[in-house]
Amino acid sequence: MNMALKEMKKNKTRFLIIGAVVFLISLLVFLLSGLSNGLSEDNMASIRNLPDGTFHMSEEAEGSYTQSLIEEETIQENTEDESFAFSVQMGALETGTQKHSLAFFTTTAPSHFPDVQEGHVFVDQSLKQEGVTAGEDLEHPQSGRSLVVSGFVDNERFSHAPVAFTNAEDFRTMFRMDQKQVLYTSKNVDIKGLDAFSKKEFLASIPSYQAEQMTLSMILWFLVLISGMLFAIFFYMMNVQKTGMFGILKAIGFHTRDLFIMMWTQMLMITFLSVLLSVIISQVASFLLPETMPYDLPLETTLWLAGLFFAVGFLGSTLSGLHIRQIKPLEAIQQGEG
Repeated sequence: MNMALKEMKKNKTRFLIIGAVVFLISLLVFLLSGLSNGLSEDNMASIRNLPDGTFHMSEEAEGSYTQSLIEEETIQENTEDESFAFSVQMGALETGTQKHSLAFFTTTAPSHFPDVQEGHVFVDQSLKQEGVTAGEDLEHPQSGRSLVVSGFVDNERFSHAPVAFTNAEDFRTMFRMDQKQVLYTSKNVDIKGLDAFSKKEFLASIPSYQAEQMTLSMILWFLVLISGMLFAIFFYMMNVQKTGMFGILKAIGFHTRDLFIMMWTQMLMITFLSVLLSVIISQVASFLLPETMPYDLPLETTLWLAGLFFAVGFLGSTLSGLHIRQIKPLEAIQQGEG
């Protein structure tokens, strides 16, 4: 370990360069992960907030909630305990000249959603920033229905729009829908005429959510892969340049394992310092970024990504270190002299 530290002090510039590159890549990964989680919450918080269970849609809908219609008889036969049905429609409410785009929810389960009286509405608290106040009258432009804001709910978003919880009668008047679209059951049960989806599968069935998350995930994994390649390339070049030195060390009794430990020590120190600085900045960013920017980086996600960087760095440096095993002391010394 002392030898590894001495070499890092002697070649500060080389190690600072690779450390800076790892820092920038890891910081970008953490920030993109926070943005990905934030967009996921902003897109589907109302669904993600629900407990794990099974989401049922009509077979004719072929996995699209917008095309799903469930008969009232089916709902009544299967809405027991923690089960309920709900519908979602995109629309808007107006206050004078100001228009608010919303995702309207109606449900048979006030235990999971607000219990809304006819003529009233509960909206996401983000509408406070748009000037909406409790007790204010909002009008649905298509139907002319007037709704009174009874209160605000926390973190209820759907398709990047604030959610508005309405009474079933108001929902029917505004959207001319008598049937519910999705049936939720707390247990995995088969219901005739309905297809079953887990929460993850239901979220994946929503095109906007799936496309958004797949794009960001692909970028994240490419960045992690690039960081592993950088480790492998950097340490391989370093090891080739130190072939003569490794030959001398082997000749005086150093084992290949000792040389690997020296390389791993350097990799761990570079990764630790770079990732630690990235973690600090990415966590502080959640307090500095504006509230309107969807950014959410939980501690468990941060720790998982940090562990992934250590694993990738270890793998990349180990692969590059395979050159060390092939070094023969006499040939390496002669090559160094030449």
